[in-house]
Amino acid sequence: MSEHQHDENCNHEHDEEHVFVVGDEEGNEREMVMAFTFEMEEQPYAVLLDRNNPEADGVIFRIEEENEEAFLVGIEDDQEWERVTKVYEEIARQESQAD
Repeated sequence: MSEHQHDENCNHEHDEEHVFVVGDEEGNEREMVMAFTFEMEEQPYAVLLDRNNPEADGVIFRIEEENEEAFLVGIEDDQEWERVTKVYEEIARQESQAD
């Protein structure tokens, strides 16, 4: 019996881990993976977790689309950040209660 090779041509669904390299203000880079997405006021957001330390705090980015391509944008507006973190905290609270 031959062993099945899992690759992009095997016709099975595979969860692909998309890795994003994110730099901070000090120039340090971290490999991040998208944990989940959510919407607030019809705007999508993504929560990224450190690939090597998933217990660390997540980072939230706004998802913007241009010419059918999506990209992550940092949230610089303080009011938007306040609203987004409240929604994120509520989602996290509900998730922890469901466990």
